[in-house]
Amino acid sequence: MLELYHHGSSVCAAKVRLVLAEKGLQWKGHYLDILKGDQFDPDYMKLNPKAVVPTLVHDGRVIVESTLICEYLDEVFPDPKLQPADPFDRFSMRLWSKAVDEDIHPACAEVTFASTHRHTLARLPADQLARFLASTPPQSVTPTWHARKKEIVTLGFAAPGIDKPFRLYDRYLQKMEDTLQDRKWLAGDTFSLADIAMAPYVNRLDMLAMSAMWTTSRPRLTDWFERVKARASFQPAFFDWFPADLANDLKTFGAKSWPDVQRIFVSA
Repeated sequence: MLELYHHGSSVCAAKVRLVLAEKGLQWKGHYLDILKGDQFDPDYMKLNPKAVVPTLVHDGRVIVESTLICEYLDEVFPDPKLQPADPFDRFSMRLWSKAVDEDIHPACAEVTFASTHRHTLARLPADQLARFLASTPPQSVTPTWHARKKEIVTLGFAAPGIDKPFRLYDRYLQKMEDTLQDRKWLAGDTFSLADIAMAPYVNRLDMLAMSAMWTTSRPRLTDWFERVKARASFQPAFFDWFPADLANDLKTFGAKSWPDVQRIFVSA
């Protein structure tokens, strides 16, 4: 039995749901509202001490870290195979996954909180917001995320160094554009865990009404994303679980934040 602890807006959970959908696997969901602090429940933190989603439980065995969950599912349920057959292509796949874990995901967290989540959290009563910000464990998205999240929620685009995650994101979008010059997918000629790793992060910008970061100047990336969205797995992985009010917040506040983002790139 496959059980997934997840949330609709979590980019990491979307990666795992995309793998599950690609393979046509049945699973039981445990939905945690991470903007209300469900992930800090002591029982859940016994499964995932970082207090993040997703967490997969397979026949009683706990698997954490979304990249590792995706690889685990591909090994246990190998049809269709989502890791390239060619060793160099598998290396390329793992390089994209490594980039997500080390660079892109931490940047996405800052981009999302600065652009929209801070506005959603502002609706919480003051005591609940303080409790939410205090509950992040010392080791979470990054070793400094406890303090950094509080800083971004409080200061928004005035937070020191907030330009850095947007610039990093933009560099990786260009790397995708360059990579797709001589291959159909990010790790070769077949759709793989590399594409699954990156899809949620491009989709996050799209949901933030920031798709101009590629549609205006990166045609190969634009085509890649359109092909990802056309896959039968896309809708159930990304939107069937996404709360409508939260999706509206991303679009509304993301659009309002776009001028701040443009100023970052103008000053580059």
